[in-house]
Amino acid sequence: MSTPRTLFEKLWDAHCVREESERAPAILYIDLHLLHEVTSPQAFTELAARGLKVRRPERHKATLDHSTPTTAADASGRLAYITPQAEAQVEALRANCKAQGIELFDWDSGKRGIVHVVGPELGLTQPGMTIVCGDSHTATHGAFGSLAFGIGSSEVGHVMATQCLLQRKPKTLAITVDGRLPAGCSAKDLILHIIGRIGVAGGTGQVIEYRGTAIEALSMEERMTVCNMSIEAGARAGLIAVDDTTVDWLRGRERVPQGEGFDTAARAWRQWRSDDGARFDAEVRIDAGDVRPTLTWGTHPGQVVAVDATLPKAAPETVGALSYMGFEGGAPLAGQPVDVVFVGSCTNGRLSDLREMAAVLRGRRVHPRVRMLVVPGSDAVKREAEAEGIDRLVREAGAEWREPGCSMCIAMNGDTVKPGQLAVSTSNRNFEGRQGKGARTVLASPASAAAAAIAGCIADPRAYVNPKAVTEEATACTPSAPSTRRSSRCPAPTSIPTRSSPRAS
Repeated sequence: MSTPRTLFEKLWDAHCVREESERAPAILYIDLHLLHEVTSPQAFTELAARGLKVRRPERHKATLDHSTPTTAADASGRLAYITPQAEAQVEALRANCKAQGIELFDWDSGKRGIVHVVGPELGLTQPGMTIVCGDSHTATHGAFGSLAFGIGSSEVGHVMATQCLLQRKPKTLAITVDGRLPAGCSAKDLILHIIGRIGVAGGTGQVIEYRGTAIEALSMEERMTVCNMSIEAGARAGLIAVDDTTVDWLRGRERVPQGEGFDTAARAWRQWRSDDGARFDAEVRIDAGDVRPTLTWGTHPGQVVAVDATLPKAAPETVGALSYMGFEGGAPLAGQPVDVVFVGSCTNGRLSDLREMAAVLRGRRVHPRVRMLVVPGSDAVKREAEAEGIDRLVREAGAEWREPGCSMCIAMNGDTVKPGQLAVSTSNRNFEGRQGKGARTVLASPASAAAAAIAGCIADPRAYVNPKAVTEEATACTPSAPSTRRSSRCPAPTSIPTRSSPRAS
């Protein structure tokens, strides 16, 4: 009888061309390489300098997302790139893909969008694959039972030339989440809670497999959110086993087999799960019932707190982050005044995320102080959201409905937070200056972001969809200790007038 293996071990064994030794890493075959315009130019230049061609161009797919403007083209068709360099990156990717025979999802393709949104929605991402991209949040694709991770620009060139990578075998970490997420809590709240629990170095040198009844209950889009932020816990990748939810979501996708071919593929896909009795290098258990709407308060994704809790006291390990954020230790998080709200990114830019936001925003107005940007993750997401009236709901609330792209997540395209402003963002990183020089970022779920936009301050989203689940302290959106950057009063959610608007389901 064979030794039980983890999902990671199965994926590694199936793709390992040569095992590692003390002197050399293993050689790992790569099934799918995803490209965008920012991290690929150097790799293409290196290939050209060496006179090399892409070994298997059909295994490489490209899109435009990082440097692309999220405003519509003008009357002449001109796009408002923030710099000539940004436009040059796009033109370089176009030229390189054409020269190397790589399919590019360009502006006019109808398939363009954030790389980690486009791959799954087209069915390019499939169970059992190894997937890489010059982007740290490639871990997103692990939600499909695939080994997916980010690589550097030199490695991008290596995989294009050889379809392989040199890799040291990581260890494994099982995070088991059992129970049921409370009403008003989402996958984003869960992964922020997990990172807060294990820390930003908790997954270092490991691949995380998320398991348990609470994980099994998540939709595919929610699973992508969880795996997306594995890197923020220091992990190499995140994985979730294949089940009926995975197979049903993939059925009918453009790039998966159709008809009987799909049934054959689905039977093969179901093997991608850990065997009973498989052993992990480390394990963590979490009760889903302990999760509440969770946001970051500091300058990395491990500095988190529930919306109805107080900020940590000032201490050597917290004072720097509190100072940068303009927060007072021991004060409530709810009530901190907000300037900007961003809903989008590869973490929370899918249709279900926009629906979650819409459920809070419906019939309400964005606070006059707040600028709110809503950026779909892809052309397909934009079309689907508009078919449901979400774009109309957003505009009537006083928010901006944008074209697909990475937008304010990385602030490379003109969508930035001004110095000193506080942004509530559904993206994945809250490092100093991540969303603009001097910007202060609070990471949150789409529901929490929408609640902040309406209240003009950090607020409990449950007050808008399930008031009985909210404590009196959390609904009082007036800061007991105003921000040290400025003083402002925020109205309680219940005081905000509503008005009718088209329903977006």
